[in-house]
Amino acid sequence: MQGLLRSLWDEPRPPQAPPRVWRDWALVGLLALAIVLEAVFRTDLQYRPISVTFTALMLPALLWRRTRPLPALAVPVVASALVQLVTGADPAELGSAAYILVLLYALARWGSGREVAAGLVLIVVAVLAGVVAGHIVSGDVAGAFAVVFAGMALGGTFRYRARARMRELDQVKLLEREQLARDLHDTVAHHVSAMAIRAQAGIATATADPGAAVDALRVIEAEASRTLAEMRTMVRVLRRDELSAPELAPNPHLTDLRQLAGRGRVGPAVDVRIDGDLDGVPASVGAAIYRIAQESVTNARRHARHATRIEVRVAADDTSVRLRVTDDGDSTAGRPMTSAGYGLVGMIERAGLLGGTCEAGPNPGRGWTVTAVLPRTGAS
Repeated sequence: MQGLLRSLWDEPRPPQAPPRVWRDWALVGLLALAIVLEAVFRTDLQYRPISVTFTALMLPALLWRRTRPLPALAVPVVASALVQLVTGADPAELGSAAYILVLLYALARWGSGREVAAGLVLIVVAVLAGVVAGHIVSGDVAGAFAVVFAGMALGGTFRYRARARMRELDQVKLLEREQLARDLHDTVAHHVSAMAIRAQAGIATATADPGAAVDALRVIEAEASRTLAEMRTMVRVLRRDELSAPELAPNPHLTDLRQLAGRGRVGPAVDVRIDGDLDGVPASVGAAIYRIAQESVTNARRHARHATRIEVRVAADDTSVRLRVTDDGDSTAGRPMTSAGYGLVGMIERAGLLGGTCEAGPNPGRGWTVTAVLPRTGAS
């Protein structure tokens, strides 16, 4: 139990709190309108000037509920307690003052463990102040705390769900980096094997044919340059996280894309076309293009309703290799990228590790398109 309390106390703020956007201002504007309407049409307000002024002055606290959750809650709560103790009035008698529950939710969602604890203390003090001022009868204390904890429990629930999703996203990215490291390992091993064979041939022919030995050295130099480039990419990938030793597996190439063509037993037909000069494209780039295309075709076959055709287009120029996978199925913005919903995350991670980009979305008319652009030379 002590360990659990210590863990909650040391809980940091969630990362990347959303910035203030137009919806926050819209919320404040709507609540301001509600305050005005209540002030005009309600006839049962006992402390009209105090309650209207207090509720309106505390309303801007909503704008800081995510970036400063504790002060955003503390200011109206402390002010409400002071007003009750000094004047005996109930500053929160307006129904629109219920936006305090939004601040409670925000504290549990975006505050640290210490901030949440401090907020709970403030709420207890505020409720006790209401009891002392006579605005809250002792029988309603349990109900007041139930409302408070319901708002904070909702914030804690969304906080847990967001953290669980972040862990899943991190796991997807880690697996993608591991797969890329395996592909790069195979590429490096291929280049090293080629250098060893050329070196042996150069040694064997050096005495009888010095020119052949020089040619072998040139090939070794070229292979060494490519190997160093691939190793730099692999080290950069591995530095993101400590990965297990790579397993040896066949490394896909751009030419393997043609294996995706044709019509399977189920799903639409796949048409593959490759344009441009592919000579000299690093194996890491070719493998990444293949993996992204394979994932995109798999997703289209699984999730593109009423699709009859999938087009895979690869174009290479002097600076980049471009992939475009398009289907003619129903365009739905919520179409999942895989059964787990994280296929796009993996594709974006792989493209980003190689210095490229990957995007996916519905077409203007019908269908879904995945595009990827990778530098021809691989990651710098």
